[in-house]
Amino acid sequence: MGHANLDGAQLRHANLQGANLQGAKLQGSDLAGANLKGANLSWAILRGTNLTGADLTDVNLQHATLERVIMPDGTILD
Repeated sequence: MGHANLDGAQLRHANLQGANLQGAKLQGSDLAGANLKGANLSWAILRGTNLTGADLTDVNLQHATLERVIMPDGTILD
């Protein structure tokens, strides 16, 4: 799913463990409670994405756009 356009996708509690989402567009997507263990989100655009309660263990976020993202613990990145 590298470079996929998933803007606004409803992926609550999705199992995306080990998924290749490199360069994917996930703006405004809802990934609350998703399993993203070991996923590749490098270069992904996560602007306005909800990651509340998501498992980000060993996720690659190198060069990802993380503006206004709701992190797993509920904090919001600016």
